[in-house]
Order: sequence, then C-alpha cells, then structure tokens
Amino acid sequence: MRFSTTRRNTAIAAAVTSFGLLLGGSAQADNHTTGGMMEPTTQQQTDPMGDTMNEAGTMNEAGTMTDTSSMSIVDVASGNDSFNTLVQAVQAAGLGDTLTGEGPYTVFAPTDEAFAQLPDGALEYLLQPENQDLLAQVLSYHVVEGSVTSDQLSTGGVSTLGGGVAVAVRDTGIVVNNASVVTPDIQASNGVIHAVNRVLLPETLQQQLASRLGVDSIY
Repeated sequence: MRFSTTRRNTAIAAAVTSFGLLLGGSAQADNHTTGGMMEPTTQQQTDPMGDTMNEAGTMNEAGTMTDTSSMSIVDVASGNDSFNTLVQAVQAAGLGDTLTGEGPYTVFAPTDEAFAQLPDGALEYLLQPENQDLLAQVLSYHVVEGSVTSDQLSTGGVSTLGGGVAVAVRDTGIVVNNASVVTPDIQASNGVIHAVNRVLLPETLQQQLASRLGVDSIY
C-alpha cells in the first residue's frame, strides 16, 4: 500500500513538527498516545538476539560484521531473526514498497517477542486479508518520516505516520509509550531502525482491537 500524496504531505508536515520536538525536548505527546508512560519491561539497550549491533551493521553468528547501510529497512529486518513477525506483517499490510522506498524513515520495530505479548488471536486477526487496513494503521503508528538516531531523540512527543508517540530519554535508555528501545540505531539505506519490546498502539486502536477480539484490554 502506497501512501497518497495528501497523506504523505501531511506526514512530512508532521515530521517537521516532530523534529522540532525531538531537538527542543520537552513537549508533551499528542492525543494519539497510549495515555502515559509505563516502566520498561526489560533492560534497555540490549540486543534481543544476543548478537552485536551498531551503526555500521550487525554481527552475524560467524562473527563477521554485516554492513546494513546499503540495505533497505525491509531488507535489514528480513535478515534479522528478531523481526520475522514484523516482516510478515509489513508484507500483509502492503507496506513493503513504502519501507523499501527512498524514505528516509525511522521505524520503532517490534521484535517477535513484542508481538508475542499481544493477546491470543490478536496477531492472527491482524494478518487476515480483510483486516489489512487495520494492520496498516498499527504499523504506520511505528513509522516516523525522516531518519532520527537515538542521540537525536529527546523527551517529548514525536509524530508518526499513524499518530503521535511519547518518548522519554532516561539514563537507562529510551522509552516509547510503554515500550523500551532494546536495540537502537540499526542503520539502513533509507532510514534507521530502533527495536522495541512492545507493539505500539494508540488508545483508539487498543480499544478497537480489544473489542473485536472480545477481551478487556490489549495490555
């Protein structure tokens, strides 16, 4: 699914606002956030795969550094065993072309463990073809227009293609809504990936998904 010109222009305008917040620091998240911060559930700044990651690329099991700077966001995620579910979701939502495009984009990328925290049946529901638009909304909430590295993030609100998230920069690491950044600054040719340990969902999407699944709450 490609974003329309109107939507892209809106996203770019939102991105300009978000960069002001990123660099200026103390603004509150907008009304699309989940309604407050929660303490991170795992130690931050660690690699969920146990491999070494940095701006240059990733360390594979053979101990050889793989340069990801010439790979698209989708290609980088596809080559990382922590993002199998995310890659599946991106393809199911029809966002593959968008995230392999010129960008740049910043993706707060949920790991497989993050998707596993969703209620039983939630992932399967989102992956159904008839729910493609809902899945695209969920994934768009994780994508920021422009390339934003961890050292450019500051406490405040950040606009995404699907709303706004709240960022808190702490001595122990970075928190986005109720998720911790577990691996920051995975570089790609068209942006940067920050792995997070929860699927980010604005309050309206949480309520919508919980209602469809017949559960009290998502988290």
